[in-house]
Amino acid sequence: MAATHAAHAPLPRSAAGPFNPWLIAVIVSIATFMEVLDTTIANVALRHIAGGLGASLDQSTYITTSYLVSNAIVLPISGWLANVIGRKRFYMICVLLFTVSSVACGFATSLPMMIVFRVFQGLGGGGLAPVEQSIFADTFTPEKRAMAFALYGFTVVTAPAIGPMLGGWITENYSWHWVFLINLPVGIVSLVLTWMFVSDSKLVQQERRALLDKGLRIDYLGFFLVAAGFGSLQIVLDKFEREDGFSSNFICTFTAIAGVALVALVIRELTTEQPIVNLRLFKSRAFAISCSVMFAFGFIINSTTQMLPQFTQELLGYDATNAGLTLGLGGLVTLFIMPIAGVVTGRLFQPKWLVMMSLAGTGFALLHTAGLDLNIGFWDVSLSRLYQVIWLPFLFIPLSTVQFIGIPPKENNNASALINMMRNLGGSFGVSLVTTQLAWREQFHHARLAEHITPYNGFVSSLGSIAGRVEQQASVMSYLDVFIMLGVISLVLCPICLLLPKLPKGAQVNAH
Repeated sequence: MAATHAAHAPLPRSAAGPFNPWLIAVIVSIATFMEVLDTTIANVALRHIAGGLGASLDQSTYITTSYLVSNAIVLPISGWLANVIGRKRFYMICVLLFTVSSVACGFATSLPMMIVFRVFQGLGGGGLAPVEQSIFADTFTPEKRAMAFALYGFTVVTAPAIGPMLGGWITENYSWHWVFLINLPVGIVSLVLTWMFVSDSKLVQQERRALLDKGLRIDYLGFFLVAAGFGSLQIVLDKFEREDGFSSNFICTFTAIAGVALVALVIRELTTEQPIVNLRLFKSRAFAISCSVMFAFGFIINSTTQMLPQFTQELLGYDATNAGLTLGLGGLVTLFIMPIAGVVTGRLFQPKWLVMMSLAGTGFALLHTAGLDLNIGFWDVSLSRLYQVIWLPFLFIPLSTVQFIGIPPKENNNASALINMMRNLGGSFGVSLVTTQLAWREQFHHARLAEHITPYNGFVSSLGSIAGRVEQQASVMSYLDVFIMLGVISLVLCPICLLLPKLPKGAQVNAH
């Protein structure tokens, strides 16, 4: 009887207390889903927001940039903040800040007001996903952790797919204000449920008191380097193509700031006794490889999520709602595949084989997408998206499960912060590279196609219409080039998965 009771006793760092761990998992997923969803909803509504605030479309991009910069700054230090403030308290502060800032964004009357509120929204949103992931790692046993991360994977894979669809529908049928205001009831529900059911275990509280009693020395220099380095890097990635790349003094300046600050950050955090970002965690092979592949995950999912709706709107004439709907089928199917990936991870297949299969499947799916043309219909686009994302649960869940191998349990907050930072950075790099490549490849193909059009080839009377067709075909070819590039990247990464360790059976994965 005692053995049975021990088997069902909560883990020492569990956030569930006397409640069912799955109840806690659902509760902490609410706000994270809201935050991830909001990023893609706002992107779709940018044109409408710009019109409502009397700003140009180019100026409105700062609405996205301001959020991404503040989000990028808080992500790497969110683990440290959770340790110092207390995990539950920090999570609730993040939910409250995100919710209040969302309402403020909905009532903004000028672009400067919107940018300020988006900064605070990004600060609040940056801490949600890392805390949720660390709660999952501490609350579920290794045998159940894969299924738990299937729920977490639902938020970070499905929400970006739903966002453009929901954002397009809201902005076209109601008002852009509701893109932000819908977060109010969700945020209130999340706060109330978190306060009622989520808890910090006695061990977590003891670790926090021990940290404070030891004499907390805030790494102000580290915090400054995080802000300067990741903030500048995010600005470079977001503005690179729009500011004409490295030919712009603006881009070169912020690149130099990012480079110097990030190199200094690495040196500082590896030599200080109480780092604000624990880079020593990368000594774990499982964690380092997981971060690398998670970077690729963010790179591929974010860039393709932006590309397909953009392709359908620019070249197929879809409105925002239908463009968003092309992602819907993939998101819906992924919802059903997540639990399957959770069941097979560790039980039937080791994580490294599932991750390799996922990268290979995604790579071939992207190469298949490179066969699209202007004669395709809605379901052709939707199926191409389905072929891409159907593999992602078998990448995300195994990685989320194996990443904690070799990481001390007290470092789960820091580990979660770093791996979420890598996923977000991958997404930012992906979108920036894709945007730049689309522009460059379109120029290349336009020049090559235009070489064959001269006043001497019999088409003088229709040069105007031919010029339009050339521009259209050049744009199509640029998209196909980028899909090929992403497919090759995914396939090239496959061998790295062989270095992932095996998932121990019946053992504490993140043992001391």
